[in-house]
Amino acid sequence: MWSQVTGKDDVESGGRLLYPAMQERPELRWAFIRKIYSIVTIQLLLSIAIAAIVVTVHPVRDFFATSGAGLAIYIVLLITPFVALCPLYYYYQKHPLNYFLLGLFTVSLSFAIGLTCAYTSGKVILESAILTAVVVLSLTLYTFWAAKRGHDFNFLGPFLFCAVMVLILFSLIQMFFPLGKISVMIYGGLASLVFSGYILYDTDNLIKRYSYDEYIWASVALYLDIINLFLSLLTLFRAADN
Repeated sequence: MWSQVTGKDDVESGGRLLYPAMQERPELRWAFIRKIYSIVTIQLLLSIAIAAIVVTVHPVRDFFATSGAGLAIYIVLLITPFVALCPLYYYYQKHPLNYFLLGLFTVSLSFAIGLTCAYTSGKVILESAILTAVVVLSLTLYTFWAAKRGHDFNFLGPFLFCAVMVLILFSLIQMFFPLGKISVMIYGGLASLVFSGYILYDTDNLIKRYSYDEYIWASVALYLDIINLFLSLLTLFRAADN
């Protein structure tokens, strides 16, 4: 019955159908999407603030670079995001513990991002940030536009997973057998394409597949897509700049 009067309900509720076969109430899905993007925005702003402190406050940067305690803390900060994901997997519906774990994940990863940017020129960081913002905005708008016209990007999942495995193998090879600046640029360019694909894939899942109680995982997925895209572009531009 509801599907027969979708247009009327749609107008009265102020919602808009996101894709042609949509069976749920549009205003509920739109509220869910707004919630996800609000969380991701807070995560990104927190990451920018922490990374800016690490990059601009030289005593903080020097502490991590020159002292043994700083190196130990840096290693802990690199491990913490992966550790935080484990309990987050089990308690993603348990409020407020899920937000605490999400905050721990974001803060520790933000320090790692800041230390990655600490010895990179401001021009390269700015170029990477601007291009990331443009790509994310463009792909997000395109995905919503494509979904409304019946396109589906769920088929990208297996291909993107395989591409990430190739990138991990490539980075391990590069770690033990450095292949030079050109290989680093190739890696950065390929990684940028892969995580652009993940933005498309996860945004499509946000529109169609994530359930309302999976807001934490949806936020983590989009946040990691954006951060990894930025770091990939940073790798590419830094290699080109050097």
